[in-house]
Parts: sequence; C-alpha cells; structure tokens
Amino acid sequence: MQTLTISLVQGATRWHDAPANRDYYGALVRGAAASDLIVLPETFLSGFTNDTLGNAETMDGPSVAWMRALATEVNATLTGSLVIREGDTVFNRLLWASPDGSLATYDKRHLFRMAGEHTRYGGGNKRLVVELKGWRILPQVCYDLRFPVWLRNGRREEAPGGMEYDLSLFVANWPAPRRQQWRTLLRARAIENLAYTIGLNRVGIDGNDHPYAGDSAIIDPLGETLVELGPQEQVVTVAVDPEPLKARREHFPAWMDADRFSLDI
Repeated sequence: MQTLTISLVQGATRWHDAPANRDYYGALVRGAAASDLIVLPETFLSGFTNDTLGNAETMDGPSVAWMRALATEVNATLTGSLVIREGDTVFNRLLWASPDGSLATYDKRHLFRMAGEHTRYGGGNKRLVVELKGWRILPQVCYDLRFPVWLRNGRREEAPGGMEYDLSLFVANWPAPRRQQWRTLLRARAIENLAYTIGLNRVGIDGNDHPYAGDSAIIDPLGETLVELGPQEQVVTVAVDPEPLKARREHFPAWMDADRFSLDI
C-alpha cells in the first residue's frame, strides 16, 4: 500500500440538469490538486430524484462517456453515482472510472423507502471491491451506510490481515436534518471495520426543498477525523497514509474475534 491522495468534491448539484452539472463538476474536478482518487456526490448529475424517466441515461449515454474522459484527462480515478437505465430497470449506480479508460460499477443495495426510491429503482446484490495503489476500496452509496451487516469487513483467512478492504467510501445526498446520524455512522463504520472511511455529501437545496449540510469527511480506523468539510462548496485534497491502518490492525486485531455468518441476499 502506498500513500493515497484523495480529493473530496463537495458541490451544490443543479436540479435535473445534466449538462449544467457536467460543466459545474467538471470545473471543480479540473481545479482539484493532483490526486489518485476524486470523489463526487451521489446522483451528482441530477440530484436525488424519483423522476427516473426524465433523468436516467444508459451506459452508452453522454454522461458515462464524459466521466470516463474526465478521469483520463485529469489522470485520476473518478467516482460518484448516476441514474442509469438497464432495459426496464433504473439503478442508482456508482461508477468507478479509472484514468486508463476502464470502468467498474456498483448498484446501490439499500433503497431509501422513505422517499420512495425502492418503488422506482432496482437494488444491487453484489458488493464491489476495487484496488488502487495497493488499497482495497469498498465503494457504497448513501443509505447503505446504515447497514453494518452489508458493510462487514469479514474475516477471510486468504485476505491480508483477514480483512477484505482497507477503505470504505460513501457517496451521498444526505439531508441536513439527519446530519448527526451521518457523522456518527461514518465513525462507527470506520471503528468497527478497522478501515478508513470516506463520506462525500452534497450541499445546497435540491428541487424538493431538502437542504444539505455537506459534512464530507475522511475518518481514520480509530474514528478520528482527518478532514471534515463545512456546509459550503469545497474541494479538499488529503494524503492518506497506510501505516496507521497497518499498526492499528496489528496491535488491535479485533477482526480475529468476529462472528462468522452468511448473508442471504
């Protein structure tokens, strides 16, 4: 594992306007410091919408192509989620776009029923773990943060240190009235999984009049904050050192006492 340089792009997504958001977020990404990984919010080209017919694109549409081209242009891995249609089903799909042109995807598993997301989107059933500079990274989307069983850094004897991932990452549209839960759960996931945790939220007010307070953050395996953003548009770049993670796992190997279980999906 090498030091990983991460840029958090906390923006005010324009409502239902993909071209405007491509211009807006493209400028923020291009203005970030040199990075290995650049993180964008959930549904950052539309806002968190249930108007799937009006906002969904296909994987061969302009927004996926734009994201892949931008990753190559800035020579960094770029991640965030889009509203994507596959046949008759729409997914809240996280894209992991690498500068070499390759692409991995994760479909949001837990759909936010309080906003009717479960009635308009299909849910994923497979976790994605990607590797970057020796780090194994688990990318997730918003509401997934509330479900520790799904996020469990399970005991696998064949995995280094018995752990499946070194960093979990959550892209989100997490409204301001629930910001205390967001901040608390990010720290809980880091502590219980002996892993760094990134949460990237948006700011501003969306088309449903929901306010967002940002609170994007990088949390270390002890639950301590490396960086936490305020309630305004911000782009912050942080270098994350793997040595504290290695030391924590060596000196406090709680994973060795974890319960074994199977997950029924």
